[in-house]
Amino acid sequence: MSEKGRLRVGTRGSALALAQAGAVAERLGAQLVTITSEGDRSTASLASLGGTGVFATALREALLAGEIDAVVHSCKDLPTAPAPGLTIAAFPRRADPRDALCARDGLTLDTLPEGALVGTGSPRRRAQLAARRPDLRLADIRGNVDTRLARVGLGEAPDQDPQRRLDAVVLAAAGLERLGRLGDASELLPLPDWPTAPAQGALAVETRTGEQSLVSRLDHRPTRLAVEAERGVLERLEAGCAAPVAAHAFLEDGLLYLSARVYAPDGAAQLTSSHALYPEDSPHPAQELAGRVAEELLEAGAAGLAPLGAERSRS
Repeated sequence: MSEKGRLRVGTRGSALALAQAGAVAERLGAQLVTITSEGDRSTASLASLGGTGVFATALREALLAGEIDAVVHSCKDLPTAPAPGLTIAAFPRRADPRDALCARDGLTLDTLPEGALVGTGSPRRRAQLAARRPDLRLADIRGNVDTRLARVGLGEAPDQDPQRRLDAVVLAAAGLERLGRLGDASELLPLPDWPTAPAQGALAVETRTGEQSLVSRLDHRPTRLAVEAERGVLERLEAGCAAPVAAHAFLEDGLLYLSARVYAPDGAAQLTSSHALYPEDSPHPAQELAGRVAEELLEAGAAGLAPLGAERSRS
């Protein structure tokens, strides 16, 4: 706790991270503490930096050192392996998990001209774009939401460099909404046809183990079940940031549904598995459901389709 007895919530310093953590801190009556990570300092690709965990490491180190009392993560950026001494104490109610296409002139994925240049840093989105529109040119990009939108000519300060101009970018709808930029989306891509990254749209509030009660009132059970099922697929497939894997789970009419899809990196092929169960029928429903889906994907040949660590563990 701070000297004034207020809970200290750590966050990255990007506009999106501050918006996400700010909403959590407001509900907790906490103060925000900004922590800079290697991922924030570097412009290299996410995969080359070692994956999504690069954003979490500095925050977790500050939490373990007692500099802060809780951390707000974008859950899709959080490694599936637990951190010793830390616990995800709350998953607040999830925001929109869909992807959003932000294109010039209000174009949609189907109306983008042949050969249009689309930016994304996600292997999963690249595979999906290649599968849906093999004629598109894809650019690997990094940067915050405003920077990416500026390259499409959107926002108050559009990028004037013609060498950097893009026809469209694909971003998370939840991030756009949290920044008040959802109006820049020209199309929201439907989940059944365009599943997104496991835990996309969800936040994870992490504390030191034994101190979960500091934030546990924010936990939303349907979100926890869905997110743990989606992340469970990633864990069982041993899929890192370079693996084009999508998953979506939801609770409806008492049933927990989970569907996951593995893509070939070039989008030329894909495998899907879907299962459901009643949570009360299992002591660990999310984990059991994830196990069923992941095993079916592996039996169907997912490890030979995409770069999955599970291929090595089964060989």
